[in-house]
Amino acid sequence: MALWLLLIATLSSVLCGSWAQQEGSICIKANAQSCGECIQVAETCGWCADENFLTVGESKSARCDDLESLKKRNCAVTKIENPRGSINIDKNNPVTNRKKDGSDKLKPEQITQIQPQKLTLTLRSGEPQTFELKFKRAEDYPIDLYYLMDLSFSMKDDLENVKNLGTDLMKEMQEITSDFRIGFGSFVEKTVMPYISTTPARLINPCTGNQNCTSPFSYKNVLKLTDKGDEFNRLVSQQQISGNLDSPEGGFDAIMQVAVCENQIGWRNVTRLLVFSTDAGFHFAGDGKLGGIVLPNDGRCHLENNMYTMSHYYDYPSIAHLVQKLSDNNIQTIFAVTEEFQPVYKELKNLIPKSAVGTLSSNSSNVIKLIIDAYNSLSSEVILENNRLPEGVSITYKSICKNGVEGTGENGRKCSNISIGDEVDPFCCNLFTEVIKIKPQGFTEEVQIVLNFICDCQCATKGEPNSDKCYEGNGTFECGACKCNEGRIGRLCECSKDEVRTEDLDANCRKDNGTDICSNNGDCVCGTCECKKRENPAEIYSGKYCECDNFNCDRSNNKLCGGHGRCECRKCICDANYTGSACDCSLETSTCLAKNGQICNGRGTCECGLCKCTNPKFQGPTCEICPTCPGVCAEHKDCVQCRAFEAGEKKDTCKRDCSYFHLIKVFPLTHCKERDANDCWFYYTYAIRNDTKEVYVMEHLDCPAGPDIIPIVAGVVAGIVLIGLALLLIWKLLMIIHDRREFAKFEKEKMNANTFS
Repeated sequence: MALWLLLIATLSSVLCGSWAQQEGSICIKANAQSCGECIQVAETCGWCADENFLTVGESKSARCDDLESLKKRNCAVTKIENPRGSINIDKNNPVTNRKKDGSDKLKPEQITQIQPQKLTLTLRSGEPQTFELKFKRAEDYPIDLYYLMDLSFSMKDDLENVKNLGTDLMKEMQEITSDFRIGFGSFVEKTVMPYISTTPARLINPCTGNQNCTSPFSYKNVLKLTDKGDEFNRLVSQQQISGNLDSPEGGFDAIMQVAVCENQIGWRNVTRLLVFSTDAGFHFAGDGKLGGIVLPNDGRCHLENNMYTMSHYYDYPSIAHLVQKLSDNNIQTIFAVTEEFQPVYKELKNLIPKSAVGTLSSNSSNVIKLIIDAYNSLSSEVILENNRLPEGVSITYKSICKNGVEGTGENGRKCSNISIGDEVDPFCCNLFTEVIKIKPQGFTEEVQIVLNFICDCQCATKGEPNSDKCYEGNGTFECGACKCNEGRIGRLCECSKDEVRTEDLDANCRKDNGTDICSNNGDCVCGTCECKKRENPAEIYSGKYCECDNFNCDRSNNKLCGGHGRCECRKCICDANYTGSACDCSLETSTCLAKNGQICNGRGTCECGLCKCTNPKFQGPTCEICPTCPGVCAEHKDCVQCRAFEAGEKKDTCKRDCSYFHLIKVFPLTHCKERDANDCWFYYTYAIRNDTKEVYVMEHLDCPAGPDIIPIVAGVVAGIVLIGLALLLIWKLLMIIHDRREFAKFEKEKMNANTFS
């Protein structure tokens, strides 16, 4: 299966940090004064080394621009300096296919699990370099396991079960590897108050009652790593329980010594497992002050006769210090702890890479199963890590793991559920060479990456010191520009910082003896104007006195030069077929063509793509509309009369005024007008020419307009509403009359009743 690792390395500097927040072209705004400075701005920046590239007034930094802009500014591709990074594989031994039957008899140092082993990367600032790594867990890979046990009194019954652990664990581990070694160590606590009782009797036997315990100690290396399970059982069976006063134990002191005492423990460059077995918590950095111990743990080996002798002198190590030493020595930790302390050690596991936590039964009877399960969990996960990177270099990871599972960011560092035999294919301005290392956590093998940084351009190696192209040889001509010697300034290094007078130089930067230096658009540097840069890098000041620019030309439709030209020294240079101060006048006449093919119907001229009618009677896009003109027949009457019958008002000027149409004389015509079944009129003419009947019919029927539905519907609706209102009013009126009559009748009857009473 495959894990892909992506490495992106970026060189940065103090200047790079300021460029990152600016808008527009960072290449222009970087104000780079040399090709080397330019290429460190960004990977998109290039330097034009053409000697004649700059125009009058442009500063040297204008040579640095993004690649496309340099091409548009007519810098030849062969003159653009744009070095690229590269990758070279120096050592690439293939991963080892080791067999469990031991037929190949390879030593641990002969086994290769990661490929390649060494690369050289040449890095350009901002340009990522990607390389490929392959990791494969070798079958039958050797394992060293060190069992570190808490021998405080509460672990008494656990010790009895561990006494036969050696041979039993050897038998189980044979299923995983034929090359297995096991060791044993024990710990209790620092031998000072208040961790233990320092009375003479308690120093001999710290246990109470009739219990026979050994003297307290901090850490003891009981058995160096060995392949003899019987020896493990023999020495462990000789161990006795000890005791202490407080509940947390001094296990961190023991872990530190196991990690750093490589020779005394007997660690090989193979898979290293540390099983930490306890039923209590732990002391860590700072707790030693309770016993008057203030010196921080030094992280060094202090074993004499296999006993830790400096527990009373150095404090407990911190968690971070412990993590560093375990990682440096490629040790994977298995915490075998009781149910009560599972939450504590699970939090600790989150801080220690390549560690696992297992639940230890009350008497450690399940310790073998716990170790096997924890080992399988640890070995099924590959996590890549790297050492500290040089300043300005970053690395990111992308992984494609077993079954095509992808991971990015922090998840890109690791692959889970990797089985034995599974193959993992990870993708993956300093003047000095740097070396970084990448390795899977818990493994001794690593990939060494040599970093070389591109800090200058190739053209810089061809520089001409004290060149004649620089004023009196006061500079090195490189990459198309002068790089001035110390104390010299100016585009051609023509000035000395100490000898020139500012007043004399400023006079050369004033146009026509004016008062404005460089037209207020630049700075006078050594008697030469260097024009300012605008916020928009596309807007440029130019000219000897920075009197020109390419953004203050006339506009049309809110576009510079109407979008049909370019602005040069505040004047529009129009594209073909356009003219005018803002290039807003099109020379194209197709928009002026009338349907008859004439420009403006022969009644006007085409100016800027629009018809300008010469006869004020006519108007419209092609001078086709004449609101005050008579009908067509009346318009052509005089010309038809003079052409056909040599009479009328234009008889004498007929040839001059009436030659604009083709006249055809025909036989007598009969004009017909008929109506069809749909009440539509159609018109045609009828004539007989050379015994042939000719009929000319109007193309369209003249049909009466249909009824306007909307007014009809509106009228009907309004009528219905009005009639309803009228009927309602009549009913209301009748009801009022009826009520009044009834009321009058009631009043009359009431009056009559009062009279009789």
